[in-house]
Amino acid sequence: MINRKATAVWNGTGKEGKGVVSTQSTVLDNAQYSFNTRFAEGKGTNPEELIAAAHAGCFAMKLSFDLNAAGFTADEINATATVTLDPSQGAVTKSHLVVKARIPEIDEAKFQEIAEGAKEGCPISKLLNAELSMEAQLA
Repeated sequence: MINRKATAVWNGTGKEGKGVVSTQSTVLDNAQYSFNTRFAEGKGTNPEELIAAAHAGCFAMKLSFDLNAAGFTADEINATATVTLDPSQGAVTKSHLVVKARIPEIDEAKFQEIAEGAKEGCPISKLLNAELSMEAQLA
């Protein structure tokens, strides 16, 4: 088993308060978040942005592993995840991946098959109880 951890500290009310998040690796070290960074355009991060980063990173790595298993090596995989928070449901409802990849000697059908498998097999995809969608393009 591999365990990773992050810590959040919140002070004050939900709307006027503020918090910081830190990760075990210290890549995030007291990174600020608040109501405005989550529901408006304030300076700092927010949980949905962190989930999007985790989903994009996890998917890109899973796609690379799956391509290697099929005999291909990507020159580059560029993955962007857009996570949707629906405040009326109080839930993250979607994560949409956009993938652009340069992979020598792969045809479009094989790429789509492997990308779809990576989308479904990525550990963060499995964690999310949300609609998952993807646009995958060879560059």
